[in-house]
Amino acid sequence: MSYRLGVDVGGTFTDVLLINEATGEFHTAKVPSTPADSSLGVLHGIERVCAQAGVDPNAVTHVMHGTTVATNTMLTGTGARVGLVTTKGYAQVLQIARSFVPGGLGGWVVYQKSEPMAPLELTIEADERISARGEIIRPLDEAALCEALAGLREQAIEALTVCLINSFTNGVHEERIRALAAVVMPGVPVSISCEIMPEMQEYERTVTTVANSYVRPKVERYVRNLQREIVQRMPHARLRILRSDGGLAASEAAASCPVKLLMSGPAGGVTGALWVAASAGFPNLLTLDMGGTSTDVALVQNGEARVRRETTVGDVTVRSSSIDVRTVGAGGGSIAHVPALTRALRVGPQSAGAEPGPAAYGRGGLAATVTDASVVLGYLPTVARLGGDMPLALALATAAVQQVADALGLPLLRAAEGIYNIVNENMYGALRLVSVEQGYDPRDFALMAFGGAGPLHANALGRLTGAWPVIIPPGPGVLCAYGDATTAVREEMSRTYVRRFAAAPALELHTALSELAAAGARALDAEGVPRHEQRTRFEVDVRYHGQGLWLPIALDLAELVSGFPALTARFDAQHLQLFTFTLEVPHEFVNLRAIVQGVPPAIAAGQIAAGGPDPAAAAYATQRVRIEGVDADACVYDRPRLLAGNRIHGPAIVTQMDSTTLVLPAHVASVDPFGNLLIRPEA
Repeated sequence: MSYRLGVDVGGTFTDVLLINEATGEFHTAKVPSTPADSSLGVLHGIERVCAQAGVDPNAVTHVMHGTTVATNTMLTGTGARVGLVTTKGYAQVLQIARSFVPGGLGGWVVYQKSEPMAPLELTIEADERISARGEIIRPLDEAALCEALAGLREQAIEALTVCLINSFTNGVHEERIRALAAVVMPGVPVSISCEIMPEMQEYERTVTTVANSYVRPKVERYVRNLQREIVQRMPHARLRILRSDGGLAASEAAASCPVKLLMSGPAGGVTGALWVAASAGFPNLLTLDMGGTSTDVALVQNGEARVRRETTVGDVTVRSSSIDVRTVGAGGGSIAHVPALTRALRVGPQSAGAEPGPAAYGRGGLAATVTDASVVLGYLPTVARLGGDMPLALALATAAVQQVADALGLPLLRAAEGIYNIVNENMYGALRLVSVEQGYDPRDFALMAFGGAGPLHANALGRLTGAWPVIIPPGPGVLCAYGDATTAVREEMSRTYVRRFAAAPALELHTALSELAAAGARALDAEGVPRHEQRTRFEVDVRYHGQGLWLPIALDLAELVSGFPALTARFDAQHLQLFTFTLEVPHEFVNLRAIVQGVPPAIAAGQIAAGGPDPAAAAYATQRVRIEGVDADACVYDRPRLLAGNRIHGPAIVTQMDSTTLVLPAHVASVDPFGNLLIRPEA
């Protein structure tokens, strides 16, 4: 009997899921994260879940891990000291960047531009030149370059980036510089743009490759340490890391190209939601992943998550595919405060994190958080234990929220409701970003809420968005780990191909796409994925001729012989949905892409025992709650004891090891055969 482990590291908790590959039976564990060294929390969680399940670690064959190491390195500015090699005359490519300033009309006054990850004093120029067609116009001056590289070595750089003009058409000079750097500065990792992002647009290619170098040493160290510890504990297990686009990569590939991991953590939740939704029969979803520090939202249509070609972390945007996840600083640990200047209640983005955590955890936290407000309102009953073993201190939560109430001049419970409602509005704004502002009506989607804190706010967000039913999966607090354990190995190959539709020969286009597909297939061969399990699909980036932006559009190779009318129609429809207009001008290819993916593991969702509509057998307490200014008694249910067919009428609270669900008055939660809670208005 073999098992898979899914591991997700969050800002507050590390979630671990152990799945029996034959039966689909699963076991979960939730342990505090260890920010100083995330691998310690991962290993602790693995030990705990195996011990609880009575499973020998030798039976674990795969460990799938969604990591935030790359993301946190970018956000905290703790990456490597990066040197940069550019073509002569292009040293200031990162300083010039793009003329975009975030914020409103006055944004240029207050915007503080961050320093480039490769500073100008660590940038050298290579005397070389390659044309846009890939022809060598000026050979590389190797002697001068080696002298410049020696100067970088003396400045103690920790990683080197090579990004030359037009190298996306011919990377021979970048490859030669990497070989020279291995001699001049042995041991320093080198990232070259023709491998990281072989596409046009010099700034985007440079910043993406520099970002890879910036996070690479820390990610490499983390992955290798974790790999070593896992091999010692589980000698038959293979470690794979979740990428931003929802696919898996071998630990070695992830360590060498960590720029593809920047949205690894949030991607796990969406892939887990896809797996649950496929069983429950809901192909159109809004996903809401609310943890202790932040909330991630995404949109799924027809069983496919929307993927975008750019990934943004902080104020840095790189050209790397990722699931279209939007993040807001709203979590269970978000701190409520009242600025002296405005005297208006604010919630987040600052978070109490895992250490010390909310006041209710009893670990020294004094600031009021969303979790503390939920304890005060009765939504998190003290009869339950967080994570299965962490008690909640009502007195400490009350004292923390009372400080906010005093600053506002409001009663305690009204201040607590204000905290709860404001964080809901923050998340509602994020949900609008992926739905309304992308041309989708949220009422056409179900809302799946997960993360440790998501089910506590899900019913309220269903009312705000009109998205029904609200789905609470069986293990909402560990759904990201579900995604890690149930997805497949994936590789993406791309190249620039600028041609108008009318000037793009079908044979040339077919050859280029086939070459990309073959390269992707070879990458999966190296991962041990047999050819008969590999699936390939194609995308092309398309724009109107003369336009600066483009959109990724799916392409079937069979369409190449028809003159692209279907491709034209799909692009026009998407452009109309996003921007409300189309243009009567020629269409143009920009980039070609082949996505090769293995077959996901055939793990069936387990079903639960059936019962009648009465859930009384699962009830074990009554809790006083305050909802919309009204006090009420809510029945508290133990979720593992619920049966398929049970109907829970609000107000009610459903507790389990990894999360707590609140059902509001005038709403009912029904239990489906797979153990999902489906919340709808009673009417």
